[in-house]
Amino acid sequence: MKIALYPGTFDPLTNGHVSLIKRGCQVFDQIIVAVADNTPKHPLFTQNERVLMAREALQADPGVVVEPFTGLTVEYAAQRGACALLRGLRAVSDFEYEFQLALMNRRLERHIQTVFLMTDYQWLFISSTMVKAAASQGADITGLVPENVRLALEEKYLKGEVRQGTPCLAPPFNGFRLT
Repeated sequence: MKIALYPGTFDPLTNGHVSLIKRGCQVFDQIIVAVADNTPKHPLFTQNERVLMAREALQADPGVVVEPFTGLTVEYAAQRGACALLRGLRAVSDFEYEFQLALMNRRLERHIQTVFLMTDYQWLFISSTMVKAAASQGADITGLVPENVRLALEEKYLKGEVRQGTPCLAPPFNGFRLT
């Protein structure tokens, strides 16, 4: 069985991530969506919340497993029996970082390949950070994230539960436009 590990913070999971996962399922027998804990970022959602949201959003995909992980990505991939790391590229600006990361991972675990998929054109402009910034100001993010994620973002910002590092740290002045 060909297994790929798709690592990330997924704070939150976007439809760009979902698209990449579905396309990865056409190449690999199983995709392990590995939700990182030890990240230099300051996530809005806890690791457990991110795992639960991803599991709910991807539950209809039988070849997808969502699990938390900690430590070096490439070592976790080896422990899980993955033959590849799946990575998405949105723009040329992603390439330099991803290229360096792929070379380091190859140095650490020679038998694990890095496979890059270009992001589907309709998702080139989105990132988790941009989605959070828009949601924090009450913008309608319908269609940019799975529905369960959209609802979780609205709830998080309505309750004022924000973390350091989250763009737009306050709820919007005019409230949210509930759909």
